[in-house]
Amino acid sequence: MNNFLKKSKQNAIILASLSVLVVIFTLLNRNFLDKYNVVNMAQSLAPYAIMSLGVTFVIATGGIDLSIGTVCIAASTVAGKLYMSGCDIWVTIPVMILIGLLFGVINGLLVAKLNLPAFIATLGTMMFARGISAIIVSDPNIFYPTGTWFNSVFSNSNGFPVGFFWVIGFALICGYIMYKTRLGRYILSIGSNEEATRLSGINTDFYKMMAYIISGLGAGLAAIFWSASFTTVATATGNGMELDAIAGVYIGGTSAAGGIASISGSAIGSAMLVVIRSGLNFVLAKFNLNVNSTYVTYVLTGVIVVVAVLMDVLKNKKQSDVKKQNKKEKRKPKAQKSK
Repeated sequence: MNNFLKKSKQNAIILASLSVLVVIFTLLNRNFLDKYNVVNMAQSLAPYAIMSLGVTFVIATGGIDLSIGTVCIAASTVAGKLYMSGCDIWVTIPVMILIGLLFGVINGLLVAKLNLPAFIATLGTMMFARGISAIIVSDPNIFYPTGTWFNSVFSNSNGFPVGFFWVIGFALICGYIMYKTRLGRYILSIGSNEEATRLSGINTDFYKMMAYIISGLGAGLAAIFWSASFTTVATATGNGMELDAIAGVYIGGTSAAGGIASISGSAIGSAMLVVIRSGLNFVLAKFNLNVNSTYVTYVLTGVIVVVAVLMDVLKNKKQSDVKKQNKKEKRKPKAQKSK
């Protein structure tokens, strides 16, 4: 109950911050809440939010997955190559999911079974995914159809942001897995204290692998929404996407040290980054400022992430100090009795 109240309070703070950003950008430029821009933001949100939700499981173990951005694009381009070669569009959907799962399994094996540092392992698969997809596809750009059921189901239907509701659905599933199943509880336990979890008889390698598989699944699913929303996909790209997704997780309240995860916070954190990116475009355009909004977004995102992680570190330090103080107070009466 106490943890639930803490998460609710944290989500309320993030939602309030998001609302303030929306109000500020709307006051600076009335076109910010134009229907077209709202739909455009929802389209941008879906792939990033789904990647964030997937990688939350990895970060909850105390790990990291740097490959999700390039895996997302690799899945999109390889599946798109099949479509351009004559396969039906529905064939691309399971292909993208399978590619994401494949890289999730590889990452899980490297980290859990071969004991490679997560940073190094996923950095390697990130580079591998980028290179191998470019070799397989060989075309500089992959083109997906427009105005079909594929776009209507996974992007927007007559101006209605369908992708937003897919994000909510996936968040509910992830929330159930994280908080209501043995898988989620063990993942959080590994993040809190992996050695203690292992000594209690839990197969920590298996559950760490499952965390990376879920992250890979998120990258594969994100590829579907990316392909449906941005119908021209460039090969050998994707670097930087994972940073936005991971930033959303940290902003949402998931601890960088592991053991604490906020599924709803990851979705809200991703939405905040999308709002910042879009809002800056409108503000800079209105005031004719000769500054690239992408770079300004990087600056703000970097500051927000550092502040979010710093607050998490200070909170963990404070909790650790309180536990130490409580232990000292419990020992005092025993010491007095012995005297």
